[in-house]
Amino acid sequence: MAGPKQTPIRVAMVLAAGFGKRMRPLTETVPKPLIPVLGVPMLDRVLDHLERAGVRRAVVNLHHLGERVEKHLAGRTRPEIVFSPEKELLETGGGVVKALPELGDKPFLVANSDAVWLDGPSSAIARLRRAWDGRRMDALLMLYPTIAVPGYEGAGDYFMDPEGRLQRRPARAVAPFVFTGVQILHPRLLEGAPEGRFSLVKLYDRAQDRRRLFGIRHDGEWYHVGTPETLALVEKVLAVGPSRKDWL
Repeated sequence: MAGPKQTPIRVAMVLAAGFGKRMRPLTETVPKPLIPVLGVPMLDRVLDHLERAGVRRAVVNLHHLGERVEKHLAGRTRPEIVFSPEKELLETGGGVVKALPELGDKPFLVANSDAVWLDGPSSAIARLRRAWDGRRMDALLMLYPTIAVPGYEGAGDYFMDPEGRLQRRPARAVAPFVFTGVQILHPRLLEGAPEGRFSLVKLYDRAQDRRRLFGIRHDGEWYHVGTPETLALVEKVLAVGPSRKDWL
């Protein structure tokens, strides 16, 4: 799947406002984005990926212990950091809607601040850009095989057809792919979005109904950091090196 020749996407949003409840007690005093994986805060890992991919501006939303995140990023200039504070937690969808004035009217990247990945033969963000086709897509999600995620006990998120179109997993089914939290969105996806707090999943479902929700399989490594236990497992796996199979 390859999109048309286009201007590279240089604006991104990093979702960093959540409470990280499943990571307690760590997140009682440290915002989840700043929890280190092998000594590097997860937020820095995401921003480093964006910087290497040539992203020029990153909008970072703030809520839980937001002042800690803001202070941590105070000296960072690449990418340029713009903060989007939230008085009340707006979840993924509401957070992106609030930040739209800073994101502009062109397609933009969105990444969860706790998305931990290693690139494959080429940059994952570059692959997303190449696959993006705004004529057919409202959202393009980066996916990873469900069975290959260390410590993940969920049932996956999506089925993907040969053209890359996605279908969300129905109840009591097991899907072959999990959403990594890295994506490209078009502003039109947000048109008519609800006010206040809501999940982006609501808009993915609408795009799916319009056959405009697509995915691409990540060809590197991706790690689910949801609890202190999975954090310890991911650090162990990374310390040994990628592509081990002893944890399957």
